[in-house]
Amino acid sequence: MASSWRLMAVILIHLLPLSAMADQDAFVGVNIGTALSDMPNPTQVVALLKAQQIRHVRLYDADSAMLTALAGTGIRVTVSVPNQQLLAIGQSNATAANWVARNVLTHVPATNITAISVGSEVLTTIPNAAPVLVSALKYIHAALIAARLDSRIKVSTAHSSSIILDSFPPSQAFFNRTWDPVMVPLLDFLQSTGSYLMLNVYPYYDYVQSQDAIPLDYALFRPLPPNKEAIDSNTLLHYTNVFDAVVDAAYFAMSYLNFTNIPIVVTESGWPSKGDANERDATIDNANTYNSNLIKHVLNNTGTPKHPGVAVSTYIYELYNEDSRSGPVSEKNWGLFDANGRPIYVLHLTGSGTMLANDTTNQTYCVAREGVDRKMLQAALDWACGPGKVDCSAIVQGAACYEPDTVAAHATYAFDAYYHRMGMAEGTCDFNGVATVTTSDPSHGSCIFPGSNGSNGTYINGTSLAPSTNSTSSSSSLPRNTYDLISIMRIFIALLSGAMFL
Repeated sequence: MASSWRLMAVILIHLLPLSAMADQDAFVGVNIGTALSDMPNPTQVVALLKAQQIRHVRLYDADSAMLTALAGTGIRVTVSVPNQQLLAIGQSNATAANWVARNVLTHVPATNITAISVGSEVLTTIPNAAPVLVSALKYIHAALIAARLDSRIKVSTAHSSSIILDSFPPSQAFFNRTWDPVMVPLLDFLQSTGSYLMLNVYPYYDYVQSQDAIPLDYALFRPLPPNKEAIDSNTLLHYTNVFDAVVDAAYFAMSYLNFTNIPIVVTESGWPSKGDANERDATIDNANTYNSNLIKHVLNNTGTPKHPGVAVSTYIYELYNEDSRSGPVSEKNWGLFDANGRPIYVLHLTGSGTMLANDTTNQTYCVAREGVDRKMLQAALDWACGPGKVDCSAIVQGAACYEPDTVAAHATYAFDAYYHRMGMAEGTCDFNGVATVTTSDPSHGSCIFPGSNGSNGTYINGTSLAPSTNSTSSSSSLPRNTYDLISIMRIFIALLSGAMFL
């Protein structure tokens, strides 16, 4: 009997961290990258964070000016040990202690530092540093213990989700066994210190690499009919989105190594708003849809099918578009804002509180998409000025908005006039996929668009809705991340066999 009670006590102790997470509200934060040609100064960054009521941020370093600007705001900050400093810290306790003294102790408690990420995607980007990764975490933690900050500041390291192999179905997932000598002691450290696994989750790359095996709606959190939901045949758990499936794959991979009580915080997730010609699904609409749905999903404390109700706090990648990043166009366009603090798009967050409540919600415009088929654009323009009952007198020859005399410019005016005529209602800026919502005022010269500051646009009820479509395009671009092709084939087979995971 006594042995049974001891066994129950051990089980309860192992379940405590996830139970505690279930009692906590999830949060949404943002990553702050600095690869901008015109990077706002720290004071401007903090002003934007406060205006948008962002209470959690992750920095890729421990910049002193940024941490000083964050002092007194209460914003919870995760600082990072840059990868280039990892080898030195992982080989020297003294170096780690000096890093903590210089980058943490000089800023707390005025700046609310709550976590330290020791490196980023170390196993997949700088594998030569893997042997010292756990030592680096332990040395940083030891310095926090010495400063009596270990209970306040968690220590972890952010991983790419590509370290998880055979991630579909989630119940069969496991970490790349090449990294077992690192992952086992790492997970043991996280468990013993009450920390969490930091995981970067990018459904955009899963979707692109799957080459249509993953439906776009499944990646974007869009509602799926029950017969399209993916079901893990081992657990009978239903998955309605890629994000939850990847997070649960990480939970199952940890349990495979006998770690069942380590919570997960998603340190990066997002969707690019613009891409090269071969990155057709890197669009403003898709970025808006993904991030809006992600925020609502996280803040609703939905959890995942494996751990319903357990918080999966997430940091959106990222605050600003980083125009100085190398690589394809998509790499420069993950931000929620431009360098001037203007939103790239207006998030759809009704019912999700006040987080990211930008003040331009009522200053949106409907414009023609770039690069769309000219005949489709002309057809949509004809519809707007005809059955759509838009007053197109402003774009006739000699009128204020006639110039520039292009189909795209005239269509933009007609689309925006219709959009505002319909009260900016959802679905009224689509026109069979050739239109999109923007926060940039397209007015120019004496051509003032409806809804523009100073205009007298009138919102009236109407019954004629603009033509729209739910069809989506697929992308053929190659992602940065490398994914398991066996997993992708499993998804493809699963979808063909009634959406059951094999």
